[in-house]
Amino acid sequence: MREAVDDFADHLSRVRNRSVHTVRAYVTDLVSLLDHAVRMGCAELPELDLAVVRSWLAKQRSMGAARTTMARRAAAARTFSAWAHRTGLLADDVAAPLASPRARRELPTVLRADQAAALVEAPSQQRPGPPGADRSTAHPDGAGLGPDDGTTAEAAGDGPPDAVLLRDRLLLELLYGTGVRISEACGLDVTDVDQARRVVRVLGKGGRERSVPYGVPAQRALDAWLRDGRPALLAPGSGRALLLGARGGRLNPTTARRIVAAWAGAAGVPRVTPHGLRHSAATHLLEGGADLRAVQELLGHSSLASTQIYTHVSVERLRAAYRQAHPRA
Repeated sequence: MREAVDDFADHLSRVRNRSVHTVRAYVTDLVSLLDHAVRMGCAELPELDLAVVRSWLAKQRSMGAARTTMARRAAAARTFSAWAHRTGLLADDVAAPLASPRARRELPTVLRADQAAALVEAPSQQRPGPPGADRSTAHPDGAGLGPDDGTTAEAAGDGPPDAVLLRDRLLLELLYGTGVRISEACGLDVTDVDQARRVVRVLGKGGRERSVPYGVPAQRALDAWLRDGRPALLAPGSGRALLLGARGGRLNPTTARRIVAAWAGAAGVPRVTPHGLRHSAATHLLEGGADLRAVQELLGHSSLASTQIYTHVSVERLRAAYRQAHPRA
């Protein structure tokens, strides 16, 4: 069984080209399933059957697993079963009849256009942290940020804050201005940016490549970063990475999420994640009259169904405005 898990992980990574996160999640689910199978008396992999898989899912549900988690675990079981049958590890595709619980698709939280603008422009206006906070508090990326008089903790070796602020401005502009995922933004290289056409080449899920345009504000932020910010943070290990951390390495998505949260607090807008900025970008595009297919292409969705949720957001806003303004609402 251990060999089967290793081979399945290799198949997901090399053949299916799944992300590291997807491979980790599916392998974790598979280990849980096989552990449950052993506890039910399955001494070898060929003894796995549909009853065991359903028993495993029922146990997960009884332990309080969310519907989205249940859907992913059912998908993991089906994917493994199909692969094991093709490779001869299972005589039948035992999990093929398995139905996934339908996950509730909640409407994403989005910022208003003015809130998004305030967030993106925040690095040009002030230091991270809520009003009244201690201005000596460290930046989420490890760069010391000093008081309002412009002095910094640069002398202490925490990195040049001005460069970090330029990087933060570009990060926010890219996330909202292009709608790219946080992993896609952090994965950009300098060579992925076509400044003449104002387009970035993005490597999305499943290794799918797409080109996404960006606007004039993002171009200004990019110019300032490449001219004054990136050279200040450049280190031997920087490589071709576009966005750099305070110590010169490629910016980490986890750090980028903390940066977005810090600037949301500084700008006084509702707490938002990088994915929330992606939601906001898509919603504002549709509200501005963009075609649904064009938004699908920009976001890198393989299915139009994934993009259609943003039409629901726009309809909800229209409905709220109607209830507020129409005399017979």
